[in-house]
Amino acid sequence: MKEHWLLDPQITFLNHGSFGATPRAVMARQDEIRLRLERQPVRFMVRELESLLDEARSDLAAFLGADTSGLAFVPNATAGVNAVLRSLDLDKHEELLVTNQEYNACRNALEFVAGLSGARVVVADIPFPIASSEEVIARVMEKVTDRTRLFLVDHVTSQTALVMPVERLVREMSARHIDTLVDGAHAPGMLPLDLRAIGAAYYVGNLHKWVCAPKGAGFLYLREDRRRSIHPVSISHGANSMREDRSRFLLEFDWTGTFDPSAWLAVPEAIRFVGSLAPGGWEEVMQRNHELALRGRDILAAELQIAAPAPDSMLGSMAALPLPDGTSKVAASLYGDPLQDRLLEEFDIEVPIVPWPHPPKRLIRISAQLYNEVADYEKLACALTKLLS
Repeated sequence: MKEHWLLDPQITFLNHGSFGATPRAVMARQDEIRLRLERQPVRFMVRELESLLDEARSDLAAFLGADTSGLAFVPNATAGVNAVLRSLDLDKHEELLVTNQEYNACRNALEFVAGLSGARVVVADIPFPIASSEEVIARVMEKVTDRTRLFLVDHVTSQTALVMPVERLVREMSARHIDTLVDGAHAPGMLPLDLRAIGAAYYVGNLHKWVCAPKGAGFLYLREDRRRSIHPVSISHGANSMREDRSRFLLEFDWTGTFDPSAWLAVPEAIRFVGSLAPGGWEEVMQRNHELALRGRDILAAELQIAAPAPDSMLGSMAALPLPDGTSKVAASLYGDPLQDRLLEEFDIEVPIVPWPHPPKRLIRISAQLYNEVADYEKLACALTKLLS
């Protein structure tokens, strides 16, 4: 499988979860799109782009179990979260619910929007290690009040790699007339998705991670009753377009200014190509990665002499494990822990060391993608033993 990616063959790459990695075939498709654009930029942008986006949107909608009319491309999940939050008409009497495991960038966006309106951010503490998804339900629901306006939740948490019980959480919130914004940055390509069945008011996701599309490919999906109220962060021509042949939602999100659309338009090739790498298609890809992540977790847990910190059912293609405390009491910059640097410099292993919940506490998070194998995790386990002893 490794021949399909451009990854440095000298590096044991166990961090697909951060930025993904794009296969050669998908990059070739992106190059074709860019060449087509530059041969006649006006024709491409003015006369061809809209229909090309519709074609790509149709393929993506089928992959996600979504309606094409509620699906827009965005650069990344954080952009989608910001679009939703900045469109809400909040007041100081309302509460925004989030978990302590929400991705930092999106938590910052929530705090910023709350600060503008005076709304209160309420945090549900989810433990890690964790015994079952029932703990998530209980911790979240005990924080719901009659003032709760919105619930922001990761589908797969970035720090602890937990798959949250999103469908049940959405149902519980909907029964109380509370909207849910699902931050699905890691979910597409890691988990089978049916966005219609999940039923969240808002769902955002990345495609550059587990779908392996080029960087700059993400999406925002809105339930039908929310499509007229959400606007992109960058307001552009679509805001006052007189056209009646397309929805205001698509007119606004499909064009926010001149940009390179090649990452979005290469998404269908990423879906097709990665799915072709296993006889059973995407179902087999996801299952293979899940099983490998569990195997890698078990290897590390045995080496560290700790119990698995989460049940198998709460993991996808990543797993996180607690490490002995670090030396710093200040949160390291993104991927700035000295242990992470030593693993790369001394053992040619790229894997994130995550400060969580607060320094000096920290986790190691492994990813499993088709180019990985059991020997990668065995190598990591040996390296950790030497560096932590």
